Amino acid sequence: MQQGPAVRRRKLGEELRRLRLAAGLTSRDAARLAGWHQSKVSRIETGISGVRTSDVTLLLDVYTVADPQLRALLETLAGAADGMGSRWWHAYRGLIPPEYRDFISLEDQACAARTLETSVVPGLLQTPDYARAVTRAALVDLPAATVNSLVEVRLTRQSVLRAEKPLELCAVLDEAVLRREVGGRRVMRDQLRGLAETAQLPHVRLQVLPFSVGGYVGLTGPFVIFSFPNTSDLDVVVLDHLTSSLYLERKEDLEVYCAAFHAMQARALAPEDSLDLIARISDGS
Repeated sequence: MQQGPAVRRRKLGEELRRLRLAAGLTSRDAARLAGWHQSKVSRIETGISGVRTSDVTLLLDVYTVADPQLRALLETLAGAADGMGSRWWHAYRGLIPPEYRDFISLEDQACAARTLETSVVPGLLQTPDYARAVTRAALVDLPAATVNSLVEVRLTRQSVLRAEKPLELCAVLDEAVLRREVGGRRVMRDQLRGLAETAQLPHVRLQVLPFSVGGYVGLTGPFVIFSFPNTSDLDVVVLDHLTSSLYLERKEDLEVYCAAFHAMQARALAPEDSLDLIARISDGS
């Protein structure tokens, strides 16, 4: 397990190495064509040093990578590592920590996300009032203006669900998420209705793990699995903690978490039955 920036550098380096080999080039060839010393290519590929977005763009040109999605993904990975870029979240860099910015960039470039939540509604599905209540509960004593800005970040993140090529979201929620009245009864009722509305989107699949299933493999904590277009080598599991996030990117870890998520989906209520349960809880049943 590593923190986000280290994982991003290594995964970016591994993908650039794969593309170099696919182009039939040695590291010496790549360095010569880029006008660099060979050691720079080696440092980038091993994740020892960061890499500028402009350097990645140059390497992609050298490797004749034409796919616009792959180029955008790798350039965004580099931008997260060097703090550059023009994505919307960079306007909040004085407010949100690097780990959160890194998470947002993953979410923005992913083609799919699978998430388990055991305590709160996932950020991508939160209503404004619910997001504000969660933020106030988790980060006490923050000025109202800061809370409002953090809520604004969370709501802006939700644009990935309504983009031209939207994120495919599969969410499994513990029933406790639905019954915990964060912000009070009115806020929670509106949140449940918002969940039901968003679940109607064709690229959103929402399932509930009812209390009746008892213990299950993910009971000890939430996680998110991000998948990316064109290559599974960049897929990553994110474990969220109170003060930081941990990233798991080994193939073995990904396989374990993917299998666990599949097992929880099998035990959860079907999407239509999940919506029925949400409606009953919203009505006070």
